[in-house]
Order: sequence, then structure tokens, then C-alpha cells
Amino acid sequence: MNRSNVHLALERLVDRLTKLEIPYAIVGALSLNAYGYQRTTDDVDVLLRREDLESFKKAYLGRGYVEKFPGSKGVRDADQNVKIDVVLTGDYPGDGKEKPVAFPDPATEAVRGERFALLPLSTLIELKLASGMTAPHRLRDLADVLELIRVNALEEGFAASLNPYVQEKYRELWRAAQGADEE
Repeated sequence: MNRSNVHLALERLVDRLTKLEIPYAIVGALSLNAYGYQRTTDDVDVLLRREDLESFKKAYLGRGYVEKFPGSKGVRDADQNVKIDVVLTGDYPGDGKEKPVAFPDPATEAVRGERFALLPLSTLIELKLASGMTAPHRLRDLADVLELIRVNALEEGFAASLNPYVQEKYRELWRAAQGADEE
């Protein structure tokens, strides 16, 4: 199988984080793929704690990774020319403003997937719902949830496992997911 630059960058990032014993969770399109919804991407999105981002940068900036711009959270895998977008524990999805849903600590929330650590499906859905609900430019996150509902055959009752802040939006998308596309 011919692996893409994104997948090579993902493998390398996971290897580096593991060597430094840094807890992480892959988020974004690559985590959607792990949950059965295949969506292409040109970057790697990773959840880290602030102090762990600094440790990673100290160990690897100039050694295969460069900052996207000085002081940026994100880096670029210079060998694969792939952006690594970093979201931080405690930050808020979507508009970045305080809300009942925030990015969790990967040390306590991440689960081990087949190839990398990721967030539980319910947490991923909460974050995507909160993002799409509060940032009009992030409507793709709501579409991602709709597709996750379809591909995982999630029930309407799944809403009960979510933060109350996003439950009604989940139910709305669940109802929309029950419609079939014309063939």
C-alpha cells in the first residue's frame, strides 16, 4: 500500500510523541477515518497539553519540524511538508469562547485506536457539535457529526451520553441523518 505524506507525517508524529511519553489524541479528519467516516485531509490535527507542546518543540524544532510561524502552536513536518495543527487542553472549540465543552486532557481522555490515540467517539462528537454551533465558518463539523451518526448507526438516545450543551443539536442532526440520499 502506498501511504500518503499525511499518513507518513502522522506515523512520525505519533512515534515522536510516544518516545517523549507525551499524551496526545489525534483529532480532525484522521480521527473521523478511525471511526469509519472516510474524509480526506492535508494535515494532522493533534490535541496536546500546553506544557507538552513546549516539550515537543524543544525536542524537535529544527529536527524535522518547523513552526508554522514564530510563536505558532502549529508546526510543519518539514520532511513530508505536512501541517501539524495543535489544539490545546482547556481551549474551547469553534469560536474559542468559554462554553461547557472544552478540549480535554489527552492523558485522561484519550483511548488507544488501531494505529494511534484518539478521543472517545462521544467526546469527538461533543467537540464537533460545539464547534459547529458557535462558529459559522465551521459548518463542516456539523456535517462530520451527521456522517458519524450515519456510518456508526448511532441512535437518537446517544444524545444522553453527551454534554447537555450539545444534546439538542445532536438530536437535530440525528433526525436529518435518517433521510436517505437519492441514488
